[in-house]
Amino acid sequence: MMQSVNTIVIVTLTLALLMAFYRLVRGPSLPDRVVALDLISMIIAGMLTASVIRTRQPVLLDAVTVMAVVSFFGTIAFARYLERRSLSDE
Repeated sequence: MMQSVNTIVIVTLTLALLMAFYRLVRGPSLPDRVVALDLISMIIAGMLTASVIRTRQPVLLDAVTVMAVVSFFGTIAFARYLERRSLSDE
């Protein structure tokens, strides 16, 4: 049962990854692309977590945590950059 649920999760995350990649390529704006890139990193973190559950090897959980934190801080940094850029344009 758990194996089939894990397979469904990985397939669903793969479809979500393809849709996010489409948004990354198509845009239309830079913030859309940054959000899509952040979403892609979170989807990959979910896929790695599903892989950890499937293989029962918790070694990758540290990598997932670091990747999620770095992605979060990258998105925050970009948001601050956009905010400062819009303030300087006024």
